[in-house]
Amino acid sequence: MELNERLAGFYQEHLSQGVIEGTMLKGPCPFCKDNGREEAGSITVYLGAMSYFAGYFRCQSRCVPGGFAPHFGRLSGIDPGTVPGHDPDREPYVQSMKFPAVNINSDIKKYQDKLTPNITTYFAKIGVSADTLTEMQVGYNGRYITYPYRMQNGKCYTARCVMPEDESDYFWHGDKSFGFNGLQIFNINDIDHCEDGALFIVEGEKNFLCLRELGFPGIAVPSAADLGTIDIKRFEYIQTIFMVMNHSPESVEAARTFAEQVGYKVRVLQWPSQEKRGFNLAELAGEDLENFKTAMAKMVSGSKAFSPFHSPQHEYEVFIDNIGRQQSESYKALRTGMAQFDDAVGGIYGLNMIGGPPKAGKSCLGIQLGTEIAKNKMGVIYYDFENGAQKIYQRTLSRLSRIPADKVVSAELSKVEKDRLEAGQEDLQTMLQFFRVVNDRRITPEIMRRHIDFLRHETRRTDTVVVIDSLHKLPFKDFAERRTGINAWLRELESIRDELHVGFLIISELTRQESGRYDGVPHMGLFKDSGDIEYTADNAMVFLPEWEAVDIKAGTERINSLWLVASREHSPGLIARYRLDYPYWGFSEVDKG
Repeated sequence: MELNERLAGFYQEHLSQGVIEGTMLKGPCPFCKDNGREEAGSITVYLGAMSYFAGYFRCQSRCVPGGFAPHFGRLSGIDPGTVPGHDPDREPYVQSMKFPAVNINSDIKKYQDKLTPNITTYFAKIGVSADTLTEMQVGYNGRYITYPYRMQNGKCYTARCVMPEDESDYFWHGDKSFGFNGLQIFNINDIDHCEDGALFIVEGEKNFLCLRELGFPGIAVPSAADLGTIDIKRFEYIQTIFMVMNHSPESVEAARTFAEQVGYKVRVLQWPSQEKRGFNLAELAGEDLENFKTAMAKMVSGSKAFSPFHSPQHEYEVFIDNIGRQQSESYKALRTGMAQFDDAVGGIYGLNMIGGPPKAGKSCLGIQLGTEIAKNKMGVIYYDFENGAQKIYQRTLSRLSRIPADKVVSAELSKVEKDRLEAGQEDLQTMLQFFRVVNDRRITPEIMRRHIDFLRHETRRTDTVVVIDSLHKLPFKDFAERRTGINAWLRELESIRDELHVGFLIISELTRQESGRYDGVPHMGLFKDSGDIEYTADNAMVFLPEWEAVDIKAGTERINSLWLVASREHSPGLIARYRLDYPYWGFSEVDKG
């Protein structure tokens, strides 16, 4: 049986004279006579199956504070085990404190008796009736409105006294220690009354009174800043918390901080953006008293839970946006221009690992792939811990101009070579607006994110490519814990990939085989300190030379084979063979055969 059905049965059993009208049960209040009323008033119970206030009861004569089923059971002396939703292992919140022997209950009664017609009119303008003032024991000391802050024991030790014309003018009357340190909760007992139900938290007592007039349960804090000192364990058994803060950045931030601590059960009511700073419930009621209840209902229904998940609508829109992004020219520009490479892995999307032995040309390939994407006016950040920016630029200029790197710095160039060099320099200068080299060996994931954000802003491109040369030279605390450090970096790079639409090309070292060589059948186990590479890489590739790096002879054709050894979406196998165009520091694809 659903909880709302059990609640309906529970209240019908104990309010036998009640009649269900739509989603409400109405009948004579069983508590009025016990509280000195000659005639029983009417009690109303909300039973809407989808309502946050299902099970909330309220006496229209206000003989007792309203609340939910556990509170009804306590007032009625009912066995708690028969109350729907009862948890026998639940332990009530207990605040370990010693209450003073002296209280100000008599002062509160005296101040109530001093309420003047001007003060009741002051509240009537925002829809707050004399009955609500009486229920909340609001008074007047001749200059200040007094709001009593009663404790769970029913006694009052302090009252906040607020100037009607200037609410920033206030003081605490009585024991001031009860106005701080998480005790500054107006109508604190409603927290217990709303066990297993919903509760409002409102900024400012006057704003709370407007809500109370509509029959809602709740508490108030003097200001949103006071939320920070309240023990969130007080709200452990509240199912839903609605927060109504004043319309200001400070109040919104305080509400968000509180919601982060309390969790999913919090729903923050939103003000229209056009409302003035500091706008609040009392002003809303004062502007249009007739429609205040409707406006509040709209704000409640439009409130959003402080959820750890994005809304379904948000998720769908992101999904559709990403489809559009993958169809955009910007996204397509992440392809390298090397046909067989792009066919095999689609371009530089996700986390792409390229492992190879020393001096195999890994950096040369990484520089070429990165700069070719930058030529497409896509942002590329090259984190270099191997070569230095000067060598990267010089080899790139050599490839672009087809002038050997050593001749780039030579004055002995023919007319044709000078023309090619000038054209290459122009291409390099244009490309450097999109290609940034970083040699900082103190790089952190946070700094990397800032670099990416900056380049996205500068290039006005959503997508970015990051080349890391190499994974094993990223900084981590303890060299002895290199494998742990690499895994930690891989986790961070995964997050950056997903959060910022980054394609990574990560160069890695390989582990020597027993023979001391690196050749043979490529596989994942070749990656040095591979750790989580197998699980994090979208594409893992091995770049193997088909020539002897230690016995290279002049004029020897240097060809490497690039193997895809693991992929989330593509079939493993030989991607392509690459011929080094020496001495111009570039590779060209050749047939696989």
